[in-house]
Amino acid sequence: MKKYFPASRSLFGRTTRELRAVDDVSFRIHRGETFGLVGESGCGKSTTGRCIIRLHDVTSGEIRYDGRDMAPMAEKELKPYRKRMQAIFQDPYSSLNPGMNVLQLISEPLEIHSAFSRAERRERVLELLARVGLKSEHADRYPHEFSGGQRQRISIARSLAASPEFVLCDEPISALDVSVQAQVVNMLEELQDELGLTYLFIAHDLSMVRHISTRIGVMYLGKLVEVAPSEELYTSPAHPYTEALLSAIPVPDPKAAPAGGRILQGDLPSPLESITGCKFRSRCPFAIGRCAVQEPELREIAPGHYAACHLHE
Repeated sequence: MKKYFPASRSLFGRTTRELRAVDDVSFRIHRGETFGLVGESGCGKSTTGRCIIRLHDVTSGEIRYDGRDMAPMAEKELKPYRKRMQAIFQDPYSSLNPGMNVLQLISEPLEIHSAFSRAERRERVLELLARVGLKSEHADRYPHEFSGGQRQRISIARSLAASPEFVLCDEPISALDVSVQAQVVNMLEELQDELGLTYLFIAHDLSMVRHISTRIGVMYLGKLVEVAPSEELYTSPAHPYTEALLSAIPVPDPKAAPAGGRILQGDLPSPLESITGCKFRSRCPFAIGRCAVQEPELREIAPGHYAACHLHE
């Protein structure tokens, strides 16, 4: 899958420069699992997620859901899939309409996708509020009357209203207090067990991603550089970028930090730049001549463990 945004245009409207937000990314999410997607800000994680649920049209490639390619579908064809695929966004402050109360916010997907009466919609909303740890009296309140954690619980209830199968969790805990993050993640796990949900979980907090994910993909500058089962990625990282990300996880006791950790040096190159070879080579301590001329392919280096690095060929 590829998603390019026009960065500049000519006088006649032709695109003269492109931002390659997602550049030839391929992976599979199995039913019932949580696939974690991590990487630095600006690497294309959120754009990938939004393309998968077709909030963005893709430049090229396929998005297969139950064997059908959703990429070329028009909005009318997509409507049945909109019900099956929902999203929890990063910022609960901006993702909830301040002019609607909680009852209206959560019942809106039911009005669009289900033939429920008003009384049935209210009953469903109260059931969802109880499921996410809120009270029935909250139904008539407005978003500004809640804390950040409560707003995110409302967002989660709204995403569940239409009984989806797949939920995009686009950094759902990054705007929350640390004490609230664990509560939200535990609730997401409980909901997954109860409802048989499949998650794409996008986050910066690698320790939290390890806790919730079955498998993890690591993105760098629009590319997937490593995909592996959660525990294997943390115990045996294969790509230098993954090693650097893991070494940057804060440790409460500096004396307990592992010696020889590789904190990532330098800044993320601009996605507007045309980079030949490996996109990570300018920050990689193991870069060789081949890295400058040939881009590594994502290949299987162990059962279920994929890496895009010439060191493993």
